[in-house]
Amino acid sequence: MTTRSTRPARRSIASMAAFLLAACAGAAQAASFTMYRDPNCGCCLSWADHMEQGGKHEVETIDHPDMRAVKTQRGVPGDLRSCHTVIADGYVIEGHVPAADVERLLAERPEGVTGLAVAGMPMGSPGMEHGDHRQPYQVIAFGPAGRSVWASYPGNAS
Repeated sequence: MTTRSTRPARRSIASMAAFLLAACAGAAQAASFTMYRDPNCGCCLSWADHMEQGGKHEVETIDHPDMRAVKTQRGVPGDLRSCHTVIADGYVIEGHVPAADVERLLAERPEGVTGLAVAGMPMGSPGMEHGDHRQPYQVIAFGPAGRSVWASYPGNAS
């Protein structure tokens, strides 16, 4: 009788271990990133390099002749627009958003958030590094729930 009762438990433990291993493997897989960019803009590729550091993500780039249409189709507010628009696992990432903020968005998946944006092209943001000079900027979460400051980055006097 004891053999009979321990065998199902062993199978159950083995099944649970296999399930957890599969779940961990799925979580470790990279999110899908598709970048739409003007073919004449070089900073977009620098931002893609920033996202690909560490091998966690791969960014597919698509040169698009009408970036305004891409941004309008994806619901990027006019005052939050930048040079490139990325679709990351269903979220819109507009402009030079730091990788840590994208990672946080993908982990938290907040309700009512369509995406994150860094308006314009602030010096010192990912892909816009030029020496030590950094302009202050904010990462804005936007969507049906409205807008909120997701993160703030200080500038410097250099």
